[in-house]
Amino acid sequence: MNLKKIIAGGITGGILFFLLGWLIYGNLLMGFMAANPGKATGVNRTDMDMLYLAVGNLLSGFLLAYIFDKGNVGSVANGFITAAIVGFLMAASYDCITYGTTFIASKKMILADVIAATVMSAVVGAIVGALMGKVGKSA
Repeated sequence: MNLKKIIAGGITGGILFFLLGWLIYGNLLMGFMAANPGKATGVNRTDMDMLYLAVGNLLSGFLLAYIFDKGNVGSVANGFITAAIVGFLMAASYDCITYGTTFIASKKMILADVIAATVMSAVVGAIVGALMGKVGKSA
């Protein structure tokens, strides 16, 4: 395990997940998600808890970095593909479980979330893969 690669990739990935989440969910999909809720109401916070949002994004970055280190992912193409698959599987599994157990999301909402999470993960993975490849060469 290359701790230097995991730390560099995890922090970079966390920052990218946070920024892309703001762009995709906070701007591009905000209206769509609001227009396609589940049956539950009053579940969204009016003021986000930024600490937990930041921690969650950092953990996502470290998850990718750990997977990339174990899978020897160190290029843009491998990072893109690997992260797209991981992002799709994580979002689809979480969203299916959420849909099956709660009234928080509609089918349209979970489909949009799976697509957005896959794209977001792929973009982050491409950059983190390239970074971890460079950090690995300098180590």
